[in-house]
This record gives sequence, structure tokens and C-alpha cells, in this order.
Amino acid sequence: MFEEADEVLGEALSRLCFEGPEEELKLTANTQPAVLTASVAVLRALDERFDVHFDVVAGHSLGEYSAHVAAGTLSFADAVRLVRKRGQYMQEAVPYGDGAMAAVLKADRTLVERICAEVPGLVEAVNYNTPQQIVIAGEVAAVSEAGAKLKEAGARSSTLPVSAPFHSTLMEPAEARLRGDVERLPFSDPGVPVYVNVDAAPITDAAGAKDALIRQVSRPVRWEQSVRAMIADGVSLFIEVGPGRVLSGLLARIGKGAGRVSVQGPSDFAAAKEAIAEARGA
Repeated sequence: MFEEADEVLGEALSRLCFEGPEEELKLTANTQPAVLTASVAVLRALDERFDVHFDVVAGHSLGEYSAHVAAGTLSFADAVRLVRKRGQYMQEAVPYGDGAMAAVLKADRTLVERICAEVPGLVEAVNYNTPQQIVIAGEVAAVSEAGAKLKEAGARSSTLPVSAPFHSTLMEPAEARLRGDVERLPFSDPGVPVYVNVDAAPITDAAGAKDALIRQVSRPVRWEQSVRAMIADGVSLFIEVGPGRVLSGLLARIGKGAGRVSVQGPSDFAAAKEAIAEARGA
């Protein structure tokens, strides 16, 4: 998968992933294709060893592209090209240092949205991760002031080390640029429902997939709502595929009764196989 990504991009993304430098890898134009490639590589390796047979898919922000590759909506090569452009457009939409993001803990949705609305300038809730974890983004001063007011109200707020205010309305220029790229690519109807970020609901057609990926750029990631919708629709086991265990941690705070397993590499395959066998037996 890494060799294919190198060929598609015309550069050694694999060397950057495995050797660095880390600062260059952290640039969102590189991070996005790197995470996509690592996620799809793990999924393909997992599927080679035993039939994963997933019923639905979803991805958090960038992860929605991995979900579409898994569902057959989009080819891996087209997805790599697309997320490289997505990263470039997002970085270029707001001059470096003009935007910020902050994670807010121990504050519910109503409080976060109210304080964001009261603060001068642009600051918005952009990731609804769990009932008590919401990310805000916007102009640096507005994010800072909102964070201070949230702390006064008893919440915790910490600035995130990101290069742009992702999923805020400041990303509208990036959305406009990405629209043409998405619309020109061939999409297929997904083989399984894809629960999309912007609506926290499943889509089953190519047109819906394109529309959701375009709108996603400058609109909130409704992850908590997406997970709740999947559970309500009968999902009992979630398999997190790719770098990190963040989504499994979020799931523990959303659907405490749902099964979950994180697969970052071959060392996690046995646990995944056991979890899948148990879910099928149930």
C-alpha cells in the first residue's frame, strides 16, 4: 500500500512515514495521505488473514476517506490524491498562526455553543467527540477567549497542536477548492452503509458520498451522534483500524455497552479475530 501511495503521489511518502523528519510529516498535506495509507494497509493486512465482513463503516474527519475506500466507494489511489489536495487546501485557507483549535472537557454541548456565540470573533464547536469532549476552532484570539470563559464555567480547555482551524467556517475556501476535485472523480455506490460526519447518518449512494465529503471540510464532525446512530441501528462491535486508539477511547465514553477493539498492526490481529468471532457467535 505504501508503494502504491509513493507511485500515486510521485514522491516517497513511505520514507517520510518510516524515517521522518517528523516535522515534515506533521504538515497536514503529508499527514493526511500518511494516515490514510497506514489505515488502509492495516485493513488490507487484517482482511488477508481472515474475513473481516464489516456491516457498516465510519471515519472521524480524514478517517471518512478510509471508510469509503473500505466500502468500495472510492479507489485507494484516488483517495490518496484527494486527501493530499484536501490537506493543501486546508493549510492554505488560513495563514499559519491565524487559526487555532482547543479541546474542551467537562462541558456539555449547550455550554460550549453558548460561550462560543458570546465571544467576539469567530469560534465554533467543530468536533462533537463525546458528551464531555468537544473541540472548538476559529480565530486565535476568539478560541483563547472562549477557552478562558469555559474554564471560568468549570470546564477544562487546552490548545491543540494543529496547523489550521479544521472544520470551522474558516475552511470554506478549502471546501470550494475541493469541490471540483471531488466532483471530477469516479465514485461508486458504497458496498455497505457509510455513516458520514456531517449528518451522523448512513449514506448508500455515490452522490451522497461526494456531497458529504465536500460539506465535511467546513462543518462539524458529529462523531458522538454518529456512534449513537450506529448503535441504535444494531452495531454491537466496533473495530478501530489504523494509527492510534483515540476512537476506541471515545467509544468507551459514548456507548459503554458496545464492544470495541483497536487494530494498529499485526500484534492486534489476534484480539480482533477473537472479538469478531465472539460477536458472530452472539
